Amino acid sequence: MRILMVCLGNICRSPIAEGILQHKIDQKRLNWIVDSAGTSGWHDGESPDVRAIKCCKNHGIDITRQISRKLTAKDFIDFDVILAMDKNNVTDILKVCPDPLYASKVKLAMSYSHESEVSVPDPYYDDRFELVYEMLDKSLDHFIVKGLAVVHQGC
Repeated sequence: MRILMVCLGNICRSPIAEGILQHKIDQKRLNWIVDSAGTSGWHDGESPDVRAIKCCKNHGIDITRQISRKLTAKDFIDFDVILAMDKNNVTDILKVCPDPLYASKVKLAMSYSHESEVSVPDPYYDDRFELVYEMLDKSLDHFIVKGLAVVHQGC
């Protein structure tokens, strides 16, 4: 399975999500690929925000090698699932979608652990990196369980 995490700038939420999921993939020895991107491209080529790096480091996860990039139409072909951090991201992601058939790949990251359409808050301005980490950590546990069920069904 190939999973893409997407937020606005690809320096806070999606790098944290990528780091968490990569850590879980490594622990469970899954043959999955995870990456991240931003809808804006404002931070192309930059490392994650230092606060995101510190938050992940506090949980034993190193995201220092990640480099921000902008979402492309090709990502819809290359990835099986595209997890958006909030509803605005979903709207922006779908604007890039090259074919309506790929739109079903886009899901809210939190949809795997909540009944409602909960968004991951952007910690860039309010410094809630730990809250973002905790939300994503729980939701990605559920994502793995559901993803394994799909893989075992041969889909």
